[in-house]
Amino acid sequence: MTTEEHRNGSRRRVTRRSLLTGSGKLAALGWAAGLAGGWVLRPKWAHADGPIKMGIATDITGAIAPGGNSNWQTAQFTVQKINDAGGILGRPIELILEDTASDPGIAVGNVRRLIQQHQVDVVLGGITSAMREAIKNPIVRRGKTLYIYPQLYEGQECTPHLYCTGPTPAQQCAELLPYLIRQGHKRFAMPSANYRWPQLLNAWARKVIEANGAEVVFEEYYPLDQLEYSATVAKIMNEGVDHVFNTVIPPGLQAFTKQLYEAGYHSKGGTLSCVYYDENSVNYVAARELEGVYSCLDFFHTIDDPFGQQLVADYNEMFPDTKFLFTAGTAATGMYRGIRLYEQAVIATNGDLARETVSAAIDQASIEEGPGGPARMEPGTGHVAMNMYVARSEGGRWNVISKADMVHPDECA
Repeated sequence: MTTEEHRNGSRRRVTRRSLLTGSGKLAALGWAAGLAGGWVLRPKWAHADGPIKMGIATDITGAIAPGGNSNWQTAQFTVQKINDAGGILGRPIELILEDTASDPGIAVGNVRRLIQQHQVDVVLGGITSAMREAIKNPIVRRGKTLYIYPQLYEGQECTPHLYCTGPTPAQQCAELLPYLIRQGHKRFAMPSANYRWPQLLNAWARKVIEANGAEVVFEEYYPLDQLEYSATVAKIMNEGVDHVFNTVIPPGLQAFTKQLYEAGYHSKGGTLSCVYYDENSVNYVAARELEGVYSCLDFFHTIDDPFGQQLVADYNEMFPDTKFLFTAGTAATGMYRGIRLYEQAVIATNGDLARETVSAAIDQASIEEGPGGPARMEPGTGHVAMNMYVARSEGGRWNVISKADMVHPDECA
């Protein structure tokens, strides 16, 4: 099967199976669905001023589809909650989805439809930094539209009218790496996918590692679709690496973690961390390969937070038996946070949806409750202060080790 045949077949399967969670369920929730150059979910109730149009651009198909589908379901879930409460100042939100297909080349054309055909008021989405770089110009510069990027990422995104609602390197690494070094891990390896996020994250992480008295044994970059890692695994095993700071992503991720596990690295006492790992990671990596792995994110299901636990319960009720979970590493938490911050910004403008007006308001926006705790946009930075948690996977459960309150993003100030 060719790549294109696989992509098209995958798209058909996702569409028929679960893309819109089923027409019967949508009708019960008060949605009407249609397809005209992208999926459109329209609330059945109306307002004289018409709906607020929210575009979602994410990977429904392709290598990162588990994350994209989690994002899309979270958008439906969050918007449903807002619409059930009367919308924003009485106006419902209409959702329009375009599949970015884990392929920036395909994504650009699809995202243009959100701007040119559907004329959305805001776009949320993008997972990899390569995807964000590809679609931000059609959205922000050419499209003159507000863009909210919900994913954890490498930092340094300071484009006007582009707001980042996921964790930055400062928020993820400042707690995690010193903790690992205090546990006795002194020799780090950095196997990485060859694109912007790992490159810049690793530069930041290296500084923290060396400032805390440890060393980076090697830092290497591989094509995203590389499936052979025997040389890398041999280097890890033979050069005394006691911690692997992994930034390999799918589709290469599965091959790397399997080969490292089968070489006996885990059984010999080696440890790993991956700062996008969470409860959704079992869609990518075998459970045995997640055992003992560390992560640092803005939310885990095990956090003692009644609001976050209720969010997960409500999400699971809306999407029963879903494998696309409400998690931080998939950017579901950033998607929820981004939609809620946008809601607060529109309320602050008294319903004015002009990009410049909403942008000025979102720069000052905050929410008192969210997954993992409150969130506050740091004025002038385009980034969010949030709580951060270090956790370790043990027996299929992410056990929280530490919490840092309202960590500053340390970006674009």
